Amino acid sequence: MMRRLYTLMCMTAATLLLMAQQPHPERYYLSGTGLENTKTWKFYCTKGQHSGKWGKIQVPCNWELQGYGDYTYGRYYKTKGGVASNEEGTYRYSFKVPTAWKGQKVKIVFDGVMTDTKVTINGKSAGEMHQGGFYRFSYDITDLVDYKKTNELEVHVAKESANKSVNAAERKADWWLYSGIYRPVWLETTPQNAMDYVVVSAKADGKMTVGVDFAGDVKGYSLSASVKSLADGKVLSSNAGSTVSTSVKSNERLIWETYWDKPKTWDPEHPNLYVVKLVLEDANNEIVQTKEIRTAFRTLEFFEKDGLYLNGTRLIVKGVNRHTFWPEGGRTTSHALSLQDAKLVKEMNMNAIRSHYPPDEHFLDVCDSIGILYMDELAGWQNSYDSNVGPKLVEEMIKRDVNHPCIMIWSNGNEGGWNNNLDKLFAKYDYLQQRHVVHPWADFNELDTHHYPAYLTGVGRFVNGYKVFMPTEFMHAMYDQGGGAGLRDFWERWMTSPYFAGGFIWAFCDEAVARTDKKGILDSDNSNAPDGLLGPHREKEGSFYAVRESWSPIQIKPMHVTSNFIGDFFVTNEYLFTNLSECTMKYKVLSCGAPLSGNTGNKEIAAGDVKLPSIAPGETGKAHFDVPSALQQGDILALEAFNKNGESICNWSYPIHLVEKYFDKSISKGVVAGSVGAAQNNMADATKNDSEIVLKGGNMTVTFNAENGMIKKILSGEKEIPFNNGPVPVGMKMKYDAAKSYINTVTIKDADKRERLTAGATYNCNAAVYCAKYLGAADSIVWTLTNDGLLYMDAVLLNRASGGGGFDDAFTDDEVYNVGLTFSYPEANCSGMKWFGKGPYRVWKNRLPGTNYGVWQKDYNNTITGESFENLIYPEFKGYHANLYWATLESKTTPFTVYAHNDGIYFRVFTPEEPKGRADGKPTMPEFPQGDISFLLDIPAICSFKPIKQQGPQSQPGNIRIKKGDEGVRINLMFDFRQK
Repeated sequence: MMRRLYTLMCMTAATLLLMAQQPHPERYYLSGTGLENTKTWKFYCTKGQHSGKWGKIQVPCNWELQGYGDYTYGRYYKTKGGVASNEEGTYRYSFKVPTAWKGQKVKIVFDGVMTDTKVTINGKSAGEMHQGGFYRFSYDITDLVDYKKTNELEVHVAKESANKSVNAAERKADWWLYSGIYRPVWLETTPQNAMDYVVVSAKADGKMTVGVDFAGDVKGYSLSASVKSLADGKVLSSNAGSTVSTSVKSNERLIWETYWDKPKTWDPEHPNLYVVKLVLEDANNEIVQTKEIRTAFRTLEFFEKDGLYLNGTRLIVKGVNRHTFWPEGGRTTSHALSLQDAKLVKEMNMNAIRSHYPPDEHFLDVCDSIGILYMDELAGWQNSYDSNVGPKLVEEMIKRDVNHPCIMIWSNGNEGGWNNNLDKLFAKYDYLQQRHVVHPWADFNELDTHHYPAYLTGVGRFVNGYKVFMPTEFMHAMYDQGGGAGLRDFWERWMTSPYFAGGFIWAFCDEAVARTDKKGILDSDNSNAPDGLLGPHREKEGSFYAVRESWSPIQIKPMHVTSNFIGDFFVTNEYLFTNLSECTMKYKVLSCGAPLSGNTGNKEIAAGDVKLPSIAPGETGKAHFDVPSALQQGDILALEAFNKNGESICNWSYPIHLVEKYFDKSISKGVVAGSVGAAQNNMADATKNDSEIVLKGGNMTVTFNAENGMIKKILSGEKEIPFNNGPVPVGMKMKYDAAKSYINTVTIKDADKRERLTAGATYNCNAAVYCAKYLGAADSIVWTLTNDGLLYMDAVLLNRASGGGGFDDAFTDDEVYNVGLTFSYPEANCSGMKWFGKGPYRVWKNRLPGTNYGVWQKDYNNTITGESFENLIYPEFKGYHANLYWATLESKTTPFTVYAHNDGIYFRVFTPEEPKGRADGKPTMPEFPQGDISFLLDIPAICSFKPIKQQGPQSQPGNIRIKKGDEGVRINLMFDFRQK
């Protein structure tokens, strides 16, 4: 099913943005071009699956994903006795060379092979063995090919390298160790006298510098250039017209400056691309060679103790770390997958990407096209290449990628995996732009890239330092941790520094590979690879939406919709290059019903446009919309902003009516409608004996334990509803005081202010009342069962005036995590949940962004984030849900609905399971309250690699201060256990 969806996605994505892939008409492919486009070759594997015999294989691929060899995760050395699989493979393929190529140079190009590669053509070696698995390499095979017959290509690949530094840099790493010819293979032909290595640097002011290294003898030749827009084909002009020329006076490198009028500049928000066409002509004015190179006019600069600048604007990158990966392909992907991933990055309001090695060429093409900055990195995961193989790989990386305008920084290795002798080589090959070079996690070259900083990092660095800082890894997203949790805290603190240049979250997606040796199961090697904001097939986790809101380029200042609201609110422009006049915003007014009112959906009752202020990046201004007459009839104000292309930026929502007013407006009408007839025929009653307190009303019976005040049994007619064993205090001490507790039977009138559920009604309601009194954190919990069978709970909590009896320390000003009341309900009875509140994702105290008010529904699932790959359903069902208005716990046998009557209640639904593969068996989540269903006034934060105490203010535990004379804090609920 997933593969079929993937194929459809590929077709759709390719149609959407064909321009995102640079054409390569000069290539004659011997392999396919990507995961969904392959060719069949012959293959022999020495060990593991399907070894010891010749078979067939698809190219490009990683041979493990084609059912050959063995799987190894790169941290095998952490396990005692662990070794890496080291099979070798031999590929064979037959091909013909067009006779028209005679007299030309012929080159065979490998875009990526893991890892040691020997190539023969017609039984003869094409050149020395290549080492390094993430780089493009080629051989001149002009003298090896035969134009009269079929040529035989043989490629021998060793999974492990004979060079120890290659294994240390690439294969003792935190990723799956794949192998084989995993990127395309093709032939290229060029004239004997031709342009070879071409570098283009185009500045924002229109100055273009072209550097050309030549092959053969080109003295006396001429070179011409023209530039046209990739978007609309318009040709730029210069002082010399639309085409400029220069003479080639020697075979040495040519450096040629030209100037073009009024080009549109490139930045992540306006990715304007151009094609420079270079034409080489001989002395007879005959065209010898033509090259077309995509480029962009943009000026990239780094200033120490200042920042990284693009077109004169200081950059603050919102980035993520991404590996080249797909579960059914390993490192073999496609242009369609690159486009999909890049669009997901943009959807999270990110503008930059980093990975631990050069990505696919088509991914850089897409970044150029849709506007994503890229940090291009020489591999070296905590270990570096030696000075023999390293220089070759630096050259191969830069010569392939140098002309991509998206590349903002070069990176030499990762976390200690750098060879200092290689640093100077980056400028040698990127000789026109000489982009900045960093050592990720180190304070190097005037740019501090420290990994996983604490909120208060640190002495002499970051906001307490005087160097440019840009953490190349932070906010670790393992399982359900990190990602967007507390992101805004870090961001707002760092934004106070003039030296801040942005950062990169770890990481984009979980990397669970489809194991061909284990019937296709997805395997993340326990806790090693589930680090993503998305699942392996790009399923969106809660952190995805938290990042999207936290990094939205439009930030809305805190606002509250009241009866005096006139449609004004303040917005801040956090774009880098875009005036808000380029964006649009719309509003909707939603009416959100409740089960008792007979309507449980989101109904749009008004909509319109919001006028955004014309403000530059960094400014704050007033947005406005004309308030519709229906506003106060609605429950939710929903806002959505769109960029200049009409793509959604972010969604926000605000309650028009807080819970109490919503309850009176939307729910009490249903109570009234059901109460009049019931009051005439079935009077409520309360009784008490030594062991039980029993409330009866309508068809309901609620029995409490007289010794502890907890619910023992709930009956709807003869049917038992298994909601019991509560209320149990969470995060506080309270002791039931049987001597002061009492029961009563009362008549509640609409004039009785205590009964706030029936505002505006005129009727009498008989009710059975049980007032449970407590020592410590609670003063009382009043249970009221009306004659229509509705059960109300009014808990007055946190009232220090009711202390004593050894419970004066029920609360302190110190750490409070969970606090509230909890109950039991069997998880096996539950089939789903429908609720009005923030959703649809569960939350943590520091991961509320990304959820919105509305009526939501989700079926029961037992998803373990980052582990339930066989049935990965998001949003997860179990956990905390914010700002409860009402919720129906759906069940085939025992459903019930609970309604909140005060604001700020977190609704806890069951306890998420811990991942079985977690490291050292340590918990990944804070401890949940006992029981199954909880109503809480505070919940804990989730950690993000660092402990909670090293996170920001939103992550810290709460505190409670109740003084004499305070009204205390309430948890007011209404339960409907009635079975239809």
